[in-house]
Amino acid sequence: MIEIPLVTAKALDSSLIRSAVQTDESGAVIIFEGVVRNHHEDHSVVRLEYEAYVEMATTQILHVRDEILSTFREREVYGVMIQHRIGTLEIGDTSLIVAVSAAHRADAFEAALKAVDRVKETVPIWKKEWSVDGAQWQEGLKPRP
Repeated sequence: MIEIPLVTAKALDSSLIRSAVQTDESGAVIIFEGVVRNHHEDHSVVRLEYEAYVEMATTQILHVRDEILSTFREREVYGVMIQHRIGTLEIGDTSLIVAVSAAHRADAFEAALKAVDRVKETVPIWKKEWSVDGAQWQEGLKPRP
């Protein structure tokens, strides 16, 4: 089995993440890729920088994975894999991959959305946006009730 780092400076590979979650029971595999875009709110973005305390972020990603598996256990969600990139990312680069396998597509979509939200709410990875006018750190998301 290939060891997949959950927080990495290397380019992310969705096919590797997909293979980590797919089972013979899976009727659906959802792959979400968060991609660096060229704007945020009312300003342009030229690149992003992500920083993390890797060990703590990895631990929290595992916690999110376990939370999703526990929450969706009775709905036949079989696998969850989350990987986040750190370092300098250019427009179009993938910063986050969340993969979920389940028996049914609706459960896979719902679990994937919940996993993405929980990563953004709880994982200690910080994002700095660079524009032509300079850089600014972005605020994280507050957990939803």
